[in-house]
Amino acid sequence: MKPVALFRHAPIEGPGYFADFLAARAIPWQLIAVDAGDAVPDNITNFSGLVFMGGPMSVNDDLPWIAPVLTRIREAIAAGVPVLGHCLGGQLMAKALGGEVTANPVKEIGWAEVTRTDTPEARQWLGETSQFTAFHWHGETFSLPEGAVRILGSAHCRNQAFVLGPNLGMQCHVEMTPEMIAAWCEAGAEEIARAISPAVQSPTTMLAHAPEYLPDLHALADQLYSHWLTGLRN
Repeated sequence: MKPVALFRHAPIEGPGYFADFLAARAIPWQLIAVDAGDAVPDNITNFSGLVFMGGPMSVNDDLPWIAPVLTRIREAIAAGVPVLGHCLGGQLMAKALGGEVTANPVKEIGWAEVTRTDTPEARQWLGETSQFTAFHWHGETFSLPEGAVRILGSAHCRNQAFVLGPNLGMQCHVEMTPEMIAAWCEAGAEEIARAISPAVQSPTTMLAHAPEYLPDLHALADQLYSHWLTGLRN
């Protein structure tokens, strides 16, 4: 099988649990470390799927790699190569497909429930799970691209995930590990201190709840990722 291309946009926002998931299933993958200067591939023919992780930047920023990434996303979806986006990655997908990325009503940082929509697509991807506690770290949100179906929402962010055929774009994070949470809390301490939002938790709270929430979050990630894998191109 051709490898899955995994795009990293910040050193501490790597694949996390998704790498463990792929390794357990012997699925090859190739890291494209945009943050370290790796070039965006010229085409998608060498990959079975494209995966985009998070990052502190905005998809609306004038960064040299954003335009080619948006092009690769459109090319992949047109060619039937499945795309998966986490937070910034979901926003990149939405923008590539004609959606808008704008400020969310409030900044959302920490653990919070998300709710499955009552649609056939949501049940296809999430099974009978109706609610779960996800991790969040975002100040922007995406609108739904034409033809996409919203499968997750939350009290502070209506569009938490959408699907379009075999493609999944998420605003929330299901890829978290204890190490990632600790690193983000350390790097984002100033952002947390400045935030005026009912949806922002302290680092102490986020770290304290990790042992409680991560096992169920990983089980939910298994469900989503397993369904996404069924679309991989050989």
